[in-house]
Amino acid sequence: MQYRRLGKTNLMVSEIGFGAEWLERHPYEDCKALIDHAETLGINILDCWMAEPNVRTYIGQAIAGRREKWLIQGHIGSTWQNGQYVRTREAGKCREAFEDLLTRLQTDYIDLGMIHFVDQESDWQEATSGPYFDYVTELKESGKIRHIGLSTHNPAIAKKAAESGFIEMILFSINPAFDMLPPTEQIDHYFAEEYQEELGGIDPSRAELYKLCEQNDVGLTVMKPYAGGRLFNAQRSPFGIALTPVQCIHYCLTRPAVAAVMAGYDTIQHIEEAAAYETASDEEKDYASVLAAAPQHTFGQGECTYCGHCKPCPVDIDIAMVNKYYDLAMMQPGVPATVKAHYQALTHSAQECIGCRSCESRCPFGVKIAERMQMAAQLFES
Repeated sequence: MQYRRLGKTNLMVSEIGFGAEWLERHPYEDCKALIDHAETLGINILDCWMAEPNVRTYIGQAIAGRREKWLIQGHIGSTWQNGQYVRTREAGKCREAFEDLLTRLQTDYIDLGMIHFVDQESDWQEATSGPYFDYVTELKESGKIRHIGLSTHNPAIAKKAAESGFIEMILFSINPAFDMLPPTEQIDHYFAEEYQEELGGIDPSRAELYKLCEQNDVGLTVMKPYAGGRLFNAQRSPFGIALTPVQCIHYCLTRPAVAAVMAGYDTIQHIEEAAAYETASDEEKDYASVLAAAPQHTFGQGECTYCGHCKPCPVDIDIAMVNKYYDLAMMQPGVPATVKAHYQALTHSAQECIGCRSCESRCPFGVKIAERMQMAAQLFES
């Protein structure tokens, strides 16, 4: 298992995470077996947004005695009222639900205290001010949460979080299908049976968000990496082709700032299919050529998605990283010192490009790589 730094939290999280929502379907014995197996594979981050009491108890019992091996995303605002889940910003209800989470998980702290499910502008205002936010701040100051995070499906809200200064990481929905869609306050839009035919490529607001998160050192964990399983079915996929779990995970992990993919697991096999990413070949990870050849929608033509298909370079330039730093720098009026420092730390620079264009013949999206190397060299080395 490989581990990545989760932005400014400095937590080292497994690339493959554990989205625990599906555990609500299972008895304790199944929950324990799934969590135990994930731990043996090196998975160390688990998201528990669910308010349902039994699943919280089962998770707590499953990790009892080895709490320190797990980094937990616990949500503030997910409550259980009259036998059902209710999202709320009512501070008293949130306090009751969060204390219940601590009790049932048999812990006195949560690593990542998540401001739960903010998709609307009006909710952003309520979630980041007043009694609710005072309670979140109280939890951080008392040590009951170690870091403040936020979960959202809306890139416009995620951008506000990344720029806020107090949100340290974001749980965001990422997959190739959702990335085609513009910001929306209605999550149902992402699960429409058909997308508009004129859509193609990554929506600019999402591409900007990923770069902004990396620039501000706000780490991302990923929910909905498989679009609810839709991407595994050619008939339901908006691309007209099926992807594998490994391809979906690789897509997520090649977005800037992404540290962990929180896949959901119903069976041991599901965990194995996700963890197979760690030993997969480049060919097995390849989502780019599949999407580029998809019968429906053009995907990112002319845009670098940092997929790495341009390798190998005869002078060993890490083309994907050069392109990523170039894109990050171009978001600002001047080149940020941190981005320039990362660029200068590369073993080989864009200035070394010999213009052979062999990389361009391998790029699934028709990126003019040699031209971009010249622009990067001029930007960083002039």
